[in-house]
This record gives sequence, C-alpha cells and structure tokens, in this order.
Amino acid sequence: MEKLVELEILGLSSNHSQSGSFTLVMGEVDGLRRLPIVIGMFEAQAIAIEIERIIPNRPMTHDLFKSFSDSFQFGIEKIVISEMKEGVFYAKIHSKSETALAEIDSRPSDAIAIAVRFGAGIFCSEKVLSEAGIEFSEEDKKEEAKKPSKSVASKNTAPKENLLKDFSLDKLNTLLDKAILDEDYEKAARIRDEINKRN
Repeated sequence: MEKLVELEILGLSSNHSQSGSFTLVMGEVDGLRRLPIVIGMFEAQAIAIEIERIIPNRPMTHDLFKSFSDSFQFGIEKIVISEMKEGVFYAKIHSKSETALAEIDSRPSDAIAIAVRFGAGIFCSEKVLSEAGIEFSEEDKKEEAKKPSKSVASKNTAPKENLLKDFSLDKLNTLLDKAILDEDYEKAARIRDEINKRN
C-alpha cells in the first residue's frame, strides 16, 4: 500500500498567470513541503466560504453533497490526491456507510471542498508530493510565519474594511444579508469580520 502524507490548507490566492483561477496551497502536516494546486473560481469560493464559516442562503453543490450523504447515512473517511498525469492532479474520495466502503473519483478541488465540510483528513500520495511538491527550508517556514496571516477569502480588502468601520451594527447586518443573497462571499467574510470585532 502506497504511503500517504497528511496535508492541511495553508492559503488560497488569485492566480495571476491564469485569469479566473486560484492557487490553493496545501502544506505537509509536520513537514516542510508545499503542494500548490490551481483550481477554478467556483471551487475556490466553495472552499473559502466553508473555512470562513459563511452560510449561504441556499446550499451550494458541495453543501448539497453533504446533505445528501447525511440523509443516506454515509460519511467521508478521507480524501487522497492520488495521481498526477501531465500536470493534472487526480483525487479519490473515500466514503463509508455501515455496510459499504467506496472510493469515488474526483477533481482535487471538489474533493477538498467536500473534505472541509465533513472535517475529513486530506492526504496525498508520497509519489505525487515528491513529484509536484515544493520543499521549504526551516528559514522559509520562519519567514512565512512572520508574515501577517491573510484570510483565505480576503484579497486587497484593507480600504473596504476601513469603510465598514463607519457603518452601524444594524447596517452591517443588512449588508451581510445582501452580500450572502448576492453570493458575494468575499464581501460577506469582510462584513462578518467587522461584526465579530464589535461583539
């Protein structure tokens, strides 16, 4: 059986080389390797809103998958980024019920969006991490720790956050409802953070 390495989500940022895409950076738990994966805007949003604990007014696709699995009483054990062919990553979702185990083929972005909803472990095969991972030194890790932490869903938000300080709590709650209704989850995360500062 192939060795698996546990990963954690370190960050999500817009990809400057491919318009409309994002780079999801996964880090080796208790290790120095990083695995950057380019994903689409929808999947990036699906991962970000779950990490930021924003509840959309209607279920998104990955939320629907979770509701479906809860209704039929099967869970997700883990997800595994299992292969890389010609620069494309492949993943498996390991699910189980009382009577069956199943491995479901998936894009890594969808598998990770599902894993964060289930609180399931995210793993990568050692072979894939060796081929596609980026090795950090201890110095790089220390430098990374010194940088101010950025919200997964935030991007150039400082001026907008300053404007939010001028609004009353009632107005912020109204703006939050509207942002969720408009499915503008980045804005919703900023508003929610401002509300939380005041509570």
